[in-house]
Amino acid sequence: PRRTGLMKKKKVLKICLRATYYTCPDKPVFTPSSLVVKYGDPAFATCVACQSDCDESLANLEASGYKEKNGSTLKWKVSSLTEWKSDPICYYIDHNGTQCCSTLKVTLYQMPTNVSISVLNHSGPMLEKSQYNLVCEVGDVAPAENLTVTFYRGQTELGKAQYSRTTSRKPENGSFSLSLNATKEDDGAQFSCGAKLELGPEGPQRPLVVRSQSLTATVHCKSKENPLSSVVKSTSINYFKSNILIILCYSQHEGQYNCTVSNSVKTVSVLFNVKVQSK
Repeated sequence: PRRTGLMKKKKVLKICLRATYYTCPDKPVFTPSSLVVKYGDPAFATCVACQSDCDESLANLEASGYKEKNGSTLKWKVSSLTEWKSDPICYYIDHNGTQCCSTLKVTLYQMPTNVSISVLNHSGPMLEKSQYNLVCEVGDVAPAENLTVTFYRGQTELGKAQYSRTTSRKPENGSFSLSLNATKEDDGAQFSCGAKLELGPEGPQRPLVVRSQSLTATVHCKSKENPLSSVVKSTSINYFKSNILIILCYSQHEGQYNCTVSNSVKTVSVLFNVKVQSK
């Protein structure tokens, strides 16, 4: 019986598509004119098949769920909407044998089951003045074409991305990226992304947003070509706040020095000569 009903609905829809070539001055009217429903929530609508005199026996509503008919007024109700393609079709046949139809557009939505942020093909500290791609992964969201992804640095928006056009109504996964030029100010900054469904005036008035957990960035500075920090031959300094080393004016301090600056990212060495002049 279920397959028979499905075949009947397809047949009605095919006839209704053909009927668009004909003029129906008295088309069926749905109230509301469209629906936005969360997956699993109830849904209901009413259709008046014809406003003027028509054969009420030829008025019908093709849809899954509970249907009730009172003359040319038809009611549709579903306690839990889970069919991704569930647009009810209301129709009647006029005195000329023309089938007049209207379709109720039902948008069934589902919030993402997961939203996460990462750095593409990279782990560990970033390097200052290098380019990286932040990637936001969004899972099982519908309708995907209504999805907007926003990247954040703290609470500051960095950029937005949208899903490419799709005809599917079922939940889909999406991957979105944003280019980032790392700076020393990004060290310790928290990056995140948010997935938002924008469903228009018929949708929920509260924002439908799922935010990822924050990714804390570690940025290492690039060493300069010619470091100013000087280290005497026999001295090793692991940490210092000043980039100046005072050399007393003794002739034994003359000679060649090797200055090495290193961290977990890179090591840079510079050779230079020091000559001591007496006053």
